[in-house]
Order: sequence, then C-alpha cells, then structure tokens
Amino acid sequence: MKVGKKIKRFFKKRPLWKPLSAIVLAILVLVTMQAVLQSVKAEMEQEAREYLMSNLLLGGAPFREEEYTGEDELITAVYRGTGGCVVETLVDGYAAPIAVWVGVRNDGHVTGVTIRDMAETYGLGRNAMFDVDFLVQFLRTEGDAAVGENVDAISGATVTSKAVTKAVNAAVGFVTGADVSSGATEWGG
Repeated sequence: MKVGKKIKRFFKKRPLWKPLSAIVLAILVLVTMQAVLQSVKAEMEQEAREYLMSNLLLGGAPFREEEYTGEDELITAVYRGTGGCVVETLVDGYAAPIAVWVGVRNDGHVTGVTIRDMAETYGLGRNAMFDVDFLVQFLRTEGDAAVGENVDAISGATVTSKAVTKAVNAAVGFVTGADVSSGATEWGG
C-alpha cells in the first residue's frame, strides 16, 4: 500500500501536462523538420539531375521528362532538351542490371555517357563506372558501337562492356527512330 500512496502523491505534486506538452512539442518540431528536409532533398536531387543532364548534353538545358511508350524495354526514361535527349536505360550486366544515362543529339551523335548504378564485380566490370578511356569511346558514335570493332572491352569484363554498348545503341536508336527489331540494340557478336 505504501507504494500506491507514493505514486498518487507523486502525481498530485507534479502535474503531467508539462512533460506531455514538451513531448507533443518535440514531436511537432520533428514532423515539421522532416517535411522541410524532404522538400530540400527533392530539390537538391532535381538540381543534381539537371546538372548531370547538362553535362551529358551540353547546351541542352532545360530538360523535361517525356513519357516513353516505345518498344525498347531497355529505355526507362527520356529527358528531352534543346537539340537532343538524355536517355535513361537499364540493361542486364554480368551481376545485375546497369543503369546508364546517354546524351544524344538530334542528329544521333552521342555526346555523353555515364553509368548511374551497377553491381558488377569489383576490379572488373565495376571499373566501367570510372574508366574514362572506356566511356570516351562512345562519344560521337551513332548507334554503331560494337565491342571488338570500334569499342575496346574492359579487360575481364566483356559482358559489362557489351551491356553498356547495348545501352548506348538503344539510346541512339530511340533518338534517331531506328527500329528496335533491326538489331541496332542487340548484343552483337
């Protein structure tokens, strides 16, 4: 009985409204901050996307996303800008799908390639992400990129190299209107 009396006396002397109001205020501050930070994050992501697209297709800004309804299952998004497009593709690599963005002028010339995401083997296929010598081979190609012909594969990463080549050719095929069934986006030999 002594414990029960002590608890009653504790709450009689100390009203609960003060700590409860502090907890409610803290929750409101956290919810508000989360909403503000989410909008800031979305704005920063959009700015980073615009910056990257501007580098892939120089002089192409502003970009607007357009709905892609074509037949090529490799193309996941199209951003049309002045004088061309940035085409987002997703191709099967050795370990997992590879997300590749390709800048293509309206005349079909590739102006930039970047690998946005991949899970390829470290030290082999993953090198494609940062290998400037590999990526620069695609510049000024016109949908005719082929490993072993005008594109040198990364040593030990032929599947990854062919996947990136396929992504580039698919992007050019979209911009130029090449028929997907023509083989323009096929793996090749």
